[in-house]
Amino acid sequence: MSSRALDQSYWENRWQNNQTGWDIGHVSTPIKEYFDQVKDKSLRILIPGCGNAWEGEYLYSIGFKNVYLLDIAPSAIDHIKQRVTTFPHEQILLDDFFKIDDQFDIIVEQTFFCALDPSLRQAYVENAYRLLKDDGKIVGLLFDTDFGNDHPPFGGSKAEYERYFSALFNFKHFERSKNSIKPRMGSELFINLERA
Repeated sequence: MSSRALDQSYWENRWQNNQTGWDIGHVSTPIKEYFDQVKDKSLRILIPGCGNAWEGEYLYSIGFKNVYLLDIAPSAIDHIKQRVTTFPHEQILLDDFFKIDDQFDIIVEQTFFCALDPSLRQAYVENAYRLLKDDGKIVGLLFDTDFGNDHPPFGGSKAEYERYFSALFNFKHFERSKNSIKPRMGSELFINLERA
């Protein structure tokens, strides 16, 4: 499957057909526990490929008011607006990660990287670097497993990710997640990658 095939219509079709197997129904534990320790609530945070935006909803509820949710599928955006009516609609963006132009302190990675065609991985790294402020970081989870798929989710390995990120990011934390949800235990890396 080419990156062109994984376009807006592909993802909108997944939503329309209730094919949202990536959705765990709540904020991911490793991401929750990371942000529970962050004191600066003024940080500008982007969650690309946000889906139902459980992470965004949680962050907003604990005082992070500069959270921006981004998805390419109109149905994802509609779901968020209907489900989380208190979230500012101007911070819910129907757009393409590779086309937005803004600056953030943190990009939250939660099943977005694995949804992209692997041919776009280098472009993801370069675009994340472009969107982050000087000391910005990518925080979240990457799959450390091979799904053997020719469709999302696409797996990968720690060594592969190191090749992509090492030129533009410093690895503050890049280890097997110790507090993944049960179905993903042993197959996720928790990452905290700081813009070099």
